[in-house]
Amino acid sequence: MQRLKGKVALITGAGSGIGRATALRLAEEGASLALCDLNISQLSDCAKVLPGDTESLICQFDVSDSDACTKAVEDSVARFGRLDTLCNIAGVALCEHFTRISDEDWQRVLNINLTGVFYMCRAAMNALVKNQGSIINMASSAGRTGQAYNSAYCATKAGVIMLTKSLAIEFAADNVRVNAICPGMVDTPLTQNFVFPENADPLLLSRLSPLLDGAQPGEIASLVAYLASSEARFITGAELPIDGGQTAG
Repeated sequence: MQRLKGKVALITGAGSGIGRATALRLAEEGASLALCDLNISQLSDCAKVLPGDTESLICQFDVSDSDACTKAVEDSVARFGRLDTLCNIAGVALCEHFTRISDEDWQRVLNINLTGVFYMCRAAMNALVKNQGSIINMASSAGRTGQAYNSAYCATKAGVIMLTKSLAIEFAADNVRVNAICPGMVDTPLTQNFVFPENADPLLLSRLSPLLDGAQPGEIASLVAYLASSEARFITGAELPIDGGQTAG
């Protein structure tokens, strides 16, 4: 299927994991892509594996930099003439005992996971209103239920969900759809390098276990592609779990 033929998507965190899988899937669906990440080598690698006829633009920047977010959107519109979908996928994790979280660690997680989403949504909104586009924010099962040792991450992802809902209501009359995807365990570099804090309680950690095996990045990307397409016309303001039943109870 090429449900996104003639459309343009900007993807943050496109260098690896869910962001990279999303870039590949949206390219297969016919979209032109603005690939955004802090890691330029990963961005270059991602661009090389896109289908040969995919138009793409590489934007290296930090989503916690407001001016850089604005410039990325401006560069994308200048290159492609439009913007139809914003995929906010860039993010970082922090797993630590609450009383050991430093001011710097808290601010870093907040800046990237929540403030960066705000910056990107604000920068892109006028272009999305013009084309009746959509925003897809990558939240998490951690934004839907409390998790031990994940307080900073949970707080930011819950913030992403509420930002999503607020924007969906405010811009519904402009036909801009805004949705959040809430993955659980996904096989990405982020989870592969995940380390639990020293002396973590195994009983508390067991609450993170899904009922099914962990997802692959491509499975999350499939939901992104659906939400970006006209088939999801009637879906906005949703927080969509894709977590193997982790938050079902």
